[in-house]
Amino acid sequence: MTFTIRPAGRDDLDALAELLLADAEDRHAADPGLWHLDREARDKARSAVAAAMTDERPPFRQHWLIAEAGGRAVGVAHSILLPVPPIYAGEFGPPGLIMEDSFVAPDAPAGVRHALLEAAEADLTGAGARILLGSSVAGGAWEGHLADQGYEPLTLYFARTGLSRDAEGAGVRPARAADVPGIVAASAVHRRILHALHPRFWAPHEAADSRFGAWMTRSLTLADRDMVVSEDGGRLRGYAISQPATPLHFPPPHDISGVGMIDDFFHEATEDPLRLGPAGSEAAALLAAAEAARERRGAHSVLVVCPAAWHSKIALLERQGYRKAITWHIRMAG
Repeated sequence: MTFTIRPAGRDDLDALAELLLADAEDRHAADPGLWHLDREARDKARSAVAAAMTDERPPFRQHWLIAEAGGRAVGVAHSILLPVPPIYAGEFGPPGLIMEDSFVAPDAPAGVRHALLEAAEADLTGAGARILLGSSVAGGAWEGHLADQGYEPLTLYFARTGLSRDAEGAGVRPARAADVPGIVAASAVHRRILHALHPRFWAPHEAADSRFGAWMTRSLTLADRDMVVSEDGGRLRGYAISQPATPLHFPPPHDISGVGMIDDFFHEATEDPLRLGPAGSEAAALLAAAEAARERRGAHSVLVVCPAAWHSKIALLERQGYRKAITWHIRMAG
């Protein structure tokens, strides 16, 4: 059967909502603990796409492509131009990210997935993207396909469901304003490691320290997050920031009210990206404190961001019962 791919518009909202709901139901079936469905999942998906399509001043570029065969929608590709965080140089401009809620119906004609990926890539490069990213759940249909097309794992998102309140750990405590210089210094080490792991993607901005310091100072005043540090003999050895999850990783049909995110997380025990250092128990205590902070706020699950090549962090997370949930893959355009 032949098929066509074209940009989606407002007339496609109902068809897109059905595809996005089927996609979310697949994730929920694979891991119901993490991927909770919203009570109004279909309507939430439709309204989210409608709002993005009609926003006259969107915060970033979003685009949907729809595949049709036999008079019906059989696939969708959703992409964005991902804003570069201010602590990174962004010399290649905003990366093009093919989002997790791209989906192909099980009975779609052969070749739809490949054609959707190619169309999304062409659209993103036409919009100026020089770095291409693709998201996939662990074991999902896109994971192997992205690998076949030359994408490599860049960032892993490890998940844990069923959180503990046990956050006892020597030297672990809430962060305060006086800790900001030490957090900035630890972040600089963190950024140097990231840059070594993938120089093109994680090149730091020349003003990264001052920008990160300003953000940490502000973060201490934000009511939706917790900042914790690990210290030994008065010396800061690590930090973690625990905050709510965002729609960047959870498509609209999912209920993310009970999911937390630990994004900024670093401890000296993981400074060697190849092997966990002797202070692994202190790093685990720091992670547990950040996790427990979300549990006290009502979270049932947490995602932790971890570069795919940072093996000491991966070892720490797996020891603490985390499992790989999402992978961001990377390929340079052209």
